Amino acid sequence: MHDLGQQLLNWIAEINEILWGPWTPFVLLGAGVLFTIWGIAYRFHQFKILRHGYHVVRGEYDNPDDPGAINHFQALAAALSATIGLGNIGGVALAIGVGGPGALFWMWLVGFFGIALKTVEIALTMLYRNSDDPDDPHGGAMWVIEKTLGRQGGARFALAKGLGGFFCVSCLVMTMTGGNMFQSWNVAELANSYFGINPVVVGIVLAVLVGLVIIGGIKRIGHVAGKLVPLMCVLYLFAAFVVLAMHVTEIPGMIALIFSSAFSTTAAGGAFLGGGLMIAFNQGLQRGVFSNEAGLGSAPIAHAAAKTDQPVREGVVGGLGPLVDTLGICTLTALVIISTGAWNRGPEGTMDGEVKLETVNGTPTLTAPTDLEAMPELSAHESYRAGQQVFFMLSVPDSENSDRNRVRLFGEIVANEKGRPVSVDWETWPEVVDRKGWNSSPSDVRFAVGPEGEPQTGVYRDFKGASLTAHAFDREFPGLGQWLITLAAGLFALSTMISWSYYGEQAVYYLFGRLGILPYKFVFLIAVIIGTVWVQTDQQLIDMINIGLGFMLWANMLIVLTMGFLAMRALRDYFRRLDAGEFTRHAPTKVTDLVEDHNTDR
Repeated sequence: MHDLGQQLLNWIAEINEILWGPWTPFVLLGAGVLFTIWGIAYRFHQFKILRHGYHVVRGEYDNPDDPGAINHFQALAAALSATIGLGNIGGVALAIGVGGPGALFWMWLVGFFGIALKTVEIALTMLYRNSDDPDDPHGGAMWVIEKTLGRQGGARFALAKGLGGFFCVSCLVMTMTGGNMFQSWNVAELANSYFGINPVVVGIVLAVLVGLVIIGGIKRIGHVAGKLVPLMCVLYLFAAFVVLAMHVTEIPGMIALIFSSAFSTTAAGGAFLGGGLMIAFNQGLQRGVFSNEAGLGSAPIAHAAAKTDQPVREGVVGGLGPLVDTLGICTLTALVIISTGAWNRGPEGTMDGEVKLETVNGTPTLTAPTDLEAMPELSAHESYRAGQQVFFMLSVPDSENSDRNRVRLFGEIVANEKGRPVSVDWETWPEVVDRKGWNSSPSDVRFAVGPEGEPQTGVYRDFKGASLTAHAFDREFPGLGQWLITLAAGLFALSTMISWSYYGEQAVYYLFGRLGILPYKFVFLIAVIIGTVWVQTDQQLIDMINIGLGFMLWANMLIVLTMGFLAMRALRDYFRRLDAGEFTRHAPTKVTDLVEDHNTDR
């Protein structure tokens, strides 16, 4: 079973090489730039979208008699509950940890252009949603292509159904990976790292909680999201602002570092491997897309349930998503990680010995000190327990990765029969080669060297995803990250899995009808548990996210780019009518009424 799982992860990594080739970033950013310029030509732009979207979310244009299942606020909350999640905590940490501070700049760029792109894709979905049941509408890229290209019949209908089906399959892949297993894995990693809780137990608890919500369908999801999203945002933002207040004088320097790192090589330092421009660019783009989902085609599925008789109005509401998500919460997370130095933290101990590459039974084998007693600082840490991972830095001169010649060699802490940590079980060299995808073993392996040429024998605690963000908070206020991030990650993961379960449900509905929904929900809940134990390294975590992202992104962008002109025409007409004062506007609805979706006398 282990070999099968490892082989599957290897296949995923190979497929990602194609899905995330050098052309992918330019297609995504190019679409955002295209719709931004197009919108300016039609006399609307990002700032106009955000200003009007705010008024719509406040209920100033609501009519309880409009077709749909939930109001604008709840639709936005449901979409945000999928995007404001561990992508903001764990995804940003991955981006900064792998790509350096410059990755945040590219996330900003994705967020800005994502406003236009998301507005267009949601407006397009609303124009062609399936409203056969006005109280339970269905929408998404699959319905768009069927009702546009497919209405012409014949071979074009077959092509439309094929494209719609491909989008649904890719949506299910993303649902099970980034929208499900990535979430449960991060929560399990935190719970195990801080509290020693068995990951499977965490998975079972999450599966039960998710199951209690998704059985009720989109209306229950909307109600839960409408309450959960504001709560978790306020809790997380307050803590982030407190940490940044401690470093307020350093913020200008951090901003300068972000911009300089975005266009140059970031030197290796501490736990950071170092990386060039393309690493920061790719990490910022990929994690930006994963965070705000602009161009992915997921958010339109949630927004399609909104009550409105003006389809493109909900597209305007959707444009608020990247502002709140990427330009807001992701930025705060990144600044906390950068300001506290968590991304390039120093070692927690040193090794007394040397690293050697030896041939054992004809196989190159890497050996390193394993006795924790030889690492006095590390062995003295009371927070260490069996199963936790550490790593040290190797210098690999002939690595195929031209941007780096430093790699991490991971090890797992092993305890004796009394539960006391006594040694480290390091990876063997074949495992490292397999994980990195290298074709051959290096001819010269040694400790990585520092600026003065000295060997770096430091041992670092491995923090993956959300655990790195938690560590950043802990560095400023010991214990804050342990409790805050574990709680926030649990809430974020729960809300994300709830919303993504609905996205997958709509894909199943399009492919198989209502008969497939119950079996799908069962498989989804089982995957919650599997996700807590399947992934072992941060690179596997990235690969697992990117496989779903890549498939769904390409499927959706093909539809949006070919049919986007229909949404642009509708948006131009809507803003013309808005500027002419043709829409009735009311006083803002009370927040409590928006959350509960209470009908008014309008």
